[in-house]
Amino acid sequence: MLYIFDMGNVIIDIDFKRVQAVWSNLSGTPLATLTSKFSLGEVFEKHECGQISDIEFAERMCDEMEVALSFEQFKEGWHAIFIDVRQEVIELMNKLRAQGHRVVVLSNTNRLHLAYWPVHYPEIKASTDHFYLSQDLGIRKPNLDIFKHVLAAEGVTVDQVIFFDDLLEHVEAANKLGINAIHVADRSVIPDYFKAHDFSLPSKN
Repeated sequence: MLYIFDMGNVIIDIDFKRVQAVWSNLSGTPLATLTSKFSLGEVFEKHECGQISDIEFAERMCDEMEVALSFEQFKEGWHAIFIDVRQEVIELMNKLRAQGHRVVVLSNTNRLHLAYWPVHYPEIKASTDHFYLSQDLGIRKPNLDIFKHVLAAEGVTVDQVIFFDDLLEHVEAANKLGINAIHVADRSVIPDYFKAHDFSLPSKN
């Protein structure tokens, strides 16, 4: 089987409120003011698809929020999104691989974060066979093409795939292709799934 894991709030806990709090402190902008202007809109999506540079992304985000931050200050806040790895998921990923299953990550992410989390959370890379990242592929979930790309690259059919994601729209998109997609609404979902499903048999793929 191919097991596909999203990253944020699936393998590692994230919180955009932490980002805003750091930016508020660094810029002297009231948190409520900054929060009201913070948006993960077109600029954010273009950055995740590699269509704009890190510096342009930072500048445009600061313009939208009307805050004055240096690039280094922007990065400091942007990296504050990460809380900690879900060790129970890492352990399950390692068990799956030990049993002969394929484990990959499919994540909407950006180059700034790609320079950060592999250094601070090396256990993610150590537990994963391959990373499919929006920044590299030029497309984001829930675009169906990103799921089709993974299926083709891995050489599997939809019946050989289990996909975990915290966003319902991504789960629904995968379901449209016939992929068994699990909505990770909280951190108990993945451990509970594997308690209910026997994955102890080696993969036949």
